[in-house]
Amino acid sequence: MDSHRREMMLQFLETCDKVMNLSAADRCEFVLNTPDCAAEGGFINYPKITFCLLAPNLLPLAIFLYIVWLLVMFLVLGLIASQFFCPNLSAISSTLRLTHNVAGVTFLALGNGAPDVFSAMAAFSRPQTAGLAIGALFGAGIFVTTVVAGSVTLVKPFTVASRPFLRDIIFYMAAVFWTFTILYKGWIDLKEALGYLGLYVLYVITVVVSTYIYRRRTRSLRGPLQNSEVANDIQASDYYRENINGTLQEHEAEYEPLISFTETTSKIFLKSISPVDTRIWRRSHWAWRALKIIQLPFEVVLLLTVPVVDTDKEDHNWKRPLNCLHIITGPLVCVLTFQSGHYGLYLIQGDFPVWLLTALIGVFLSGIVFCTTNNERPPPYHFLFSLLGFVVSALWISTVASEIVSVLHLLGIVLSLSNTVLGLTLLAWGNSIGDCFSDITIARQGYPRMAISACFGGIIFNMLFGVGLGCLLQMFHNGVVMLEPEGLLGWVLSGALGLSLVLSFVLVPLQRFHLNRAYGIFLLIFYAAFLVVALLTEFGKIHM
Repeated sequence: MDSHRREMMLQFLETCDKVMNLSAADRCEFVLNTPDCAAEGGFINYPKITFCLLAPNLLPLAIFLYIVWLLVMFLVLGLIASQFFCPNLSAISSTLRLTHNVAGVTFLALGNGAPDVFSAMAAFSRPQTAGLAIGALFGAGIFVTTVVAGSVTLVKPFTVASRPFLRDIIFYMAAVFWTFTILYKGWIDLKEALGYLGLYVLYVITVVVSTYIYRRRTRSLRGPLQNSEVANDIQASDYYRENINGTLQEHEAEYEPLISFTETTSKIFLKSISPVDTRIWRRSHWAWRALKIIQLPFEVVLLLTVPVVDTDKEDHNWKRPLNCLHIITGPLVCVLTFQSGHYGLYLIQGDFPVWLLTALIGVFLSGIVFCTTNNERPPPYHFLFSLLGFVVSALWISTVASEIVSVLHLLGIVLSLSNTVLGLTLLAWGNSIGDCFSDITIARQGYPRMAISACFGGIIFNMLFGVGLGCLLQMFHNGVVMLEPEGLLGWVLSGALGLSLVLSFVLVPLQRFHLNRAYGIFLLIFYAAFLVVALLTEFGKIHM
């Protein structure tokens, strides 16, 4: 390429989204020479694959494959969170003997919000993708408080608990207003990032203290706890936990042999890494089977690398041969996924790789555990495997979330869409659709109050931890996190979320906290109107 053409390329700002303004012949060199196109925080360099390895006429096919890959990663993200991350958090909560309320606003919130939080942390790693985080957090907030809450109300009209509802609305409005002011400034410093985390700590303290006061008042005014409203919430919490973790256990109990027998170590191992139960498979719907086939290779890898401690099982899910393997594979996953494997590939004194040292230490510890335990009874330190499973599954979630952000960023470049609109649509929908179905299911089972509490409690955690922790981690590198302005669309997004919260804050008390189907229809119409306005703004039909 001659010097004139190179100078023409350098006239562009060093951002990867300028690549579509170049001719097809110039795009590959631009991608290779632009740092913004590098695969920071991910393992796959999608711009290089798209513009250097694929022919220009295959670009529509590449877009289609990226969308399919995106859907698969959302499935994997939900798989890790539901079957590996949440059970270990539940085990940690049980080990620490936390109450339902403390566990609900800490570990349960982290388990439910892990995809959103880790996606936000990945997006905040670069100023160019910070709009994805803002769009996803605000978009998920609007989606959950309108579509999910409206669907729950349509399924089963009910009277919401007034004090918890107002408490959650007020805290969430404070978080949204705080984020609004930061978007106006365009940057966030250390004090503000710590303020997000501090606000969530204040929220947790408020929940715990208010529940304690309400319980004491209930005991003195209504008698025994089981006759109170709090008891119903606790029973609902117990039911929800059983509904999430107990499905497979019911199947296992149904087929449990009448006469106990001792299985060999090899049989225990092979049974432990099999993600499919043929008895469940035979009576499952074809759609479930199709999703299971897609998840199958990923689930096998997760079973081989992530230990799961299940306190609801008699043996706490102790699988001696597999758990000993986890001592080797779990730390290896940690060093090879943290910071895209940079630390794992580091050479000690230029000769000895860190990943090999980690593997050798793991083999040594695994041998000790294998020789000092048996297949029937878990060791006294088995709870430590829940900590290992928590860390490993968190890093797997972070890795998948980073790839999702990278794919969305590339789609934004190719389709000329802003990060904000991709965040409020694809990323927000992908992270929230699981919560939508689970909350509707809870409402159908007769617990709409718990479903609506999950709607607001979860997004408070996602907003405060997603922005606070995501920016705080990035400050270790840059000191101050800069947020690129997203123009009118950013204000439409934040204004719509603020308006939906204000309307709920005003309309619900006016209805004496009874949510009927008319209110549910209103919420769905509000979201549809917001989506239309946001897309019209994105495509320039609405402007200042």
